[in-house]
Amino acid sequence: MEVTGIITAIIIGLIIGALGRLVVPGRQNIPIWLTLLIGVVAAIIGTFIASALGVDDTGGIDWIELLIQVVVAAIGVSLVAGLYGRNRR
Repeated sequence: MEVTGIITAIIIGLIIGALGRLVVPGRQNIPIWLTLLIGVVAAIIGTFIASALGVDDTGGIDWIELLIQVVVAAIGVSLVAGLYGRNRR
């Protein structure tokens, strides 16, 4: 992954984190910075998953890759919200 790819993953990851939080039903008691961090990690993991599936480089917008990233972010937000809420009580 090149430097531009890493910078792009961070920017996309911030958006992916917010989308992942919106997809998860209910209230998540985690700070926004943690949601954004989950989004960055989900964007990187989602890119590797899309690459393994062979859908990372399509013509135009990579909708399948973005969908995979949002799903990974939603799973990450759900897991962290459950763990974070449990530790804060």
